[in-house]
Amino acid sequence: MSSPQPSTLRVGRRYRANRLESGYDAIVIGSGIGGLTAAACLSKLGKKVLVLEQHYTAGGFTHSYDRNGYEWDVGVHYIGDMGSTKTMGRRLFDLVTDNQLQWAPMDPVYDRLFIGERQIDLVAGPKAFADELKKQFPDEERAIDTYLGYLSQVSAAMPGVTLAKVMPDLLASPFRFLARRKAPDFLNRPTRDVLLTLTRNEELIAALTGQWGDNGLVPNDSSFIIHALIARHYLHGGYYPVGGASEMAKTIIPVIQQSGGEVFTYADVQEILIEKSKAVGVRMADGTEIHAPAIISNAGVFNTFGPLLPESAPHKDFYQMKLGQVQRSMASVCLYIGLQDTAENLQLPKTNFWIYPGTDHKQQVAQFLADPDNHDIPLTYISFPSAKDPSFTERYPGRATIEIVAPGPFEWYQQWADKPWGKRGDDYEALKEEYAQRLLEKLYEKMPHLRGKVDYYELSTPLSTDYFCRYPSGEIYGLDHTPQRFEQDWLKPKTRIPGLYLTGQDIMTCGVVGAMIGGLLTTVAVGGAKSLPLAKKVFAG
Repeated sequence: MSSPQPSTLRVGRRYRANRLESGYDAIVIGSGIGGLTAAACLSKLGKKVLVLEQHYTAGGFTHSYDRNGYEWDVGVHYIGDMGSTKTMGRRLFDLVTDNQLQWAPMDPVYDRLFIGERQIDLVAGPKAFADELKKQFPDEERAIDTYLGYLSQVSAAMPGVTLAKVMPDLLASPFRFLARRKAPDFLNRPTRDVLLTLTRNEELIAALTGQWGDNGLVPNDSSFIIHALIARHYLHGGYYPVGGASEMAKTIIPVIQQSGGEVFTYADVQEILIEKSKAVGVRMADGTEIHAPAIISNAGVFNTFGPLLPESAPHKDFYQMKLGQVQRSMASVCLYIGLQDTAENLQLPKTNFWIYPGTDHKQQVAQFLADPDNHDIPLTYISFPSAKDPSFTERYPGRATIEIVAPGPFEWYQQWADKPWGKRGDDYEALKEEYAQRLLEKLYEKMPHLRGKVDYYELSTPLSTDYFCRYPSGEIYGLDHTPQRFEQDWLKPKTRIPGLYLTGQDIMTCGVVGAMIGGLLTTVAVGGAKSLPLAKKVFAG
């Protein structure tokens, strides 16, 4: 079997030490959407920002890649709240792209859940969403209405949670205390516990938590905060970027360049430079040192306070201890499929499929991880990106793509971790092939007419996630969204080390918009009072 060819889809400028300029106001490590958002917002404040990305293309989990005449997104399967220019997420996107990114709506049924033998549709619009669920669960009208009320209450409590992250420490503690007193008592309880106060119907609970794969933690363990934010995010339907996921980085980079900034790829940061107890720059893999008054890490807290921070750095012990209080999120595999026909001819929907063997998500995951050969896959997510993107057929006439995501622990693939990408040997390929066939069968069960139509497929494992995105255990969502995670007051943009800031999904929550809000909060932390009008524009409109 020949080695796969690297993708030709490249966004960003290739790093060379002689291409660097002087006078950067900030350096961002990593070009995931949180880092790009922080860089673009700081550029709007007139700051010259340098973004350094070790991968060959910018965008982190929002990048796309092509192979064998097909193109796939790696993480942007759908985004909510993009149908109106008045939502916070849309305002943020319009700000960082100068209104250059266009959105295409999915079908009114944006998520279709298959729970055992049952099919339950999640329909766009709060009323339509509730009506469809009430049709499926006629005795649960009150529970469904109360549930939607709970989502609104969480939404109303979030500005307090968010503001506490950018306040000076002296103010943050009393403010957090007041915000908590006003917040509903269910805010940060485990998702399943909250839902059990509303209903005892296990199928309804399984349906309401049918998107748990969007944060990677079963409802028994996740905080109701993350559940409610995701459910509410999609309440008005799902949207997809016209032109594919890579359009995000493509439209944000010109905004970063407006104030003299740049986004470099193949730019491998080895260490954060500390002088006189302050972060003052970064050291690159080629030995080049680059200096700036603000160093912003979008590399996740485990990377930032682990390998990137020198042993002698102040507060390293404090942060190492804090890392013991959070866990890395789940790892997954993704099957990328290419078909030689159009999405229209193949009847591919603009609807995501979530397939579960039954209602007990936690037990199904535990059984599968303990004995994958003899238990059904506990969660299979199927997305049809070529159907969602109206410009796909212009770029790839007569072609279509499908993606299937499922749990895939790092441990399964660990023995090949030190082998180079694309050259991990026959045993590794055989293991992947076996799982790929199981995932294809899941697709054919729901869409039998696709059998025999698949032209190309490849499975990515947590080793790819590590190789391309530097998440060493393949954890796609950063930190687990447990109630304990939301109690961590150190997960905020400003660190204890002067000059060092955090951004991205570990500050607030996972998800594209969650990471972007992280980027905006970092802008406020770095930019101070000058950034407040910008923040107000996004938060308040």
